[in-house]
Amino acid sequence: MTNKTVVVTGIGAISPLAATASETWDALLAGKSGITRIEDPRFAELELPVEFAGQARHWITDQLTRPETKRLDPSSQLSLIAAREAWADAGIDNTTVVPERLIVDWATGIGGVNTLLDAWDTLRERGPRRVLPMTVPMLMANGPAAAIEMEFGARGGARTYLSACASSTESLAEAYRHVATGDADIVIAGGAEAALHPMPLASFAAMQALSRRNDSPETASRPYDVTRDGFVLADGAAALILETKEHAEARGAKIYAEVAGAGITSDAFHITAPDPEGSAAARAVLMALEHAGATREDIVHVNAHATSTPVGDIAEYHAMRRVFGDHLDSVVVSATKASTGHLLGGAGALEAVFTVLALHERVAPPTINLTQQDPEIVMDVATAPRELAEGDLVALSNSFGFGGHNAVVAFRSA
Repeated sequence: MTNKTVVVTGIGAISPLAATASETWDALLAGKSGITRIEDPRFAELELPVEFAGQARHWITDQLTRPETKRLDPSSQLSLIAAREAWADAGIDNTTVVPERLIVDWATGIGGVNTLLDAWDTLRERGPRRVLPMTVPMLMANGPAAAIEMEFGARGGARTYLSACASSTESLAEAYRHVATGDADIVIAGGAEAALHPMPLASFAAMQALSRRNDSPETASRPYDVTRDGFVLADGAAALILETKEHAEARGAKIYAEVAGAGITSDAFHITAPDPEGSAAARAVLMALEHAGATREDIVHVNAHATSTPVGDIAEYHAMRRVFGDHLDSVVVSATKASTGHLLGGAGALEAVFTVLALHERVAPPTINLTQQDPEIVMDVATAPRELAEGDLVALSNSFGFGGHNAVVAFRSA
């Protein structure tokens, strides 16, 4: 499929842990938790069964102009902040960019749900004249991609991927394809979610999908632990700049890692539950390995989807054991949602940033809150920062979403 080498030259993130990618990474390595109690009175007055989340929007302060905060849904606000950081990090001279060779591949799982629900409240309580004229552009799921496209003048296309929690890993897979096949010189890829609103929180709680550790929010997300009881909803965004290696080297760019391959499959099993055997998820991993020209034994690190749900964690384990067999015992696994919570459609992009940095700095990030590993999940899960070997390394970032969406991206050390 490919004929060009694809590399990552810029990263950006705004997460429950911090306002930038580098600060988020430092907090992750330090074993910090970004999960806190929700202080918004709208949540308290409704007596929701879950009172905490991974909150990133407080980092927005002073990063956007007043018109941007007024005219963009929080999902677009977070997206723009992450994309700007990644673009600056890549050190691209805007005057040399060919707009028709610049693409945006962006993702969200839900879109502008805050705008939609707030507009409905306004309509009911104050009447149609008080509904903002920008409501539709703000609530559109493609709003974040459009904001980024206009910010950077991308005329090669601006696509939006919506595949639940696999969304932004799919955006990276498509960005990889767009660069590898010569459709673009540069792609701004990633995703965002800003679904922290009483209604989505209540809905996920009604599904019994969320942790209810209201007495200890910072320890609520605990992938692979025998006491795990659900995921933690979180907001945030992450962006990666992908280029051809030739284009990056010609402008003297730093290279974090190579995007080596990707795989996308579907379970055709259940609207919310994963296939417990993990067969389709395993095929996504195998596809990524095939594109990367890598063997099972080449994989040294996996950033797992690992949401901290009883059924999801073990299904992913079965998929990985199916692929790697005994070699899985030699793979260092990180489950970073323990620190960040679950960004839904933005999760894959943030975890791709972590995977790239793990290869770049030769260290796998820790999985916090894992005190008693599920005996049915036999893997080497890093609970402290773990050094990775020197040499040519390959790592995976896994994402799996409602609807049976499976997406995996393989990265190779630069």
